Amino acid sequence: MAEEYLTVSQITQHISRTLAKDLELKKVYLKGEVSNFKQYSSGHCYFTLKDEENQLSAVMFYSSARHLKFKVENGMSVLVHGKIEFYKKQGKTQIKVFKILEDGTGSLHIQFEQLKKKLKKEGLFDKFHKKEIPKYPQNIGIITASNGAAIKDIISTIKRRWPFCEILVFPTLVQGEEAPPKIVKQIRKCQEYNIDVLIIGRGGGSIEDLWAFNEELVAREIFHCKIPVISAVGHEVDYTITDFVADIRAATPTAAGEIVVPDYKNVKDEIDHLNIRIK
Repeated sequence: MAEEYLTVSQITQHISRTLAKDLELKKVYLKGEVSNFKQYSSGHCYFTLKDEENQLSAVMFYSSARHLKFKVENGMSVLVHGKIEFYKKQGKTQIKVFKILEDGTGSLHIQFEQLKKKLKKEGLFDKFHKKEIPKYPQNIGIITASNGAAIKDIISTIKRRWPFCEILVFPTLVQGEEAPPKIVKQIRKCQEYNIDVLIIGRGGGSIEDLWAFNEELVAREIFHCKIPVISAVGHEVDYTITDFVADIRAATPTAAGEIVVPDYKNVKDEIDHLNIRIK
């Protein structure tokens, strides 16, 4: 009995059609380690997704890759969403990836660490660039939300400690996609005034809430600001990129009010002591 031989194209088409009929393969969620990652000038990404025993080829086309918020690196543990398909030209099964998340700490954390590493390498965090905070400021600028708890805490702290200065508030959004350019705009605007020191910040929140202060355009604007800058974002445990690039970090908005001015009672005691010594 004569055997019927199929062409390579016929069998690859059969495999492709068979996989396409499996509904479970049209929407898969996998986790694994990235290796052999390469992104071409076209924007398409090709890599291998593997675990301890096996590996699977992966492709992420530009239409999906352009939405990545972090740089994918070899050795990174990731979560991917995609579909399984058969690439007939190379005769291999692969996953077409639509979305990539970092496994565990989240993509925002990756963005934070990558930008931190980049700016540090450029020297934006170097002490050499840090400007000195004036000891007795006369005019203090504050960039924050006009209706938040942060502005009330900062102003009340400053007025209690050093009521002789003037405070200029430059209100801005501090959360959401529109916040970063508005913060940058206010940093530029405040430099048109005779301000001795500038406080930039907001109250506490999640990493998503504080993200405007992790944006590169905000960090670079603070670095180039001619006025000494105090970063006062979130709670004591919160760290943002602005904390590293500013001239000094305050653990909280209230702490910024304590850092920016001395306590007039202590100054008065010092003057009284000096008067006694003179006499």
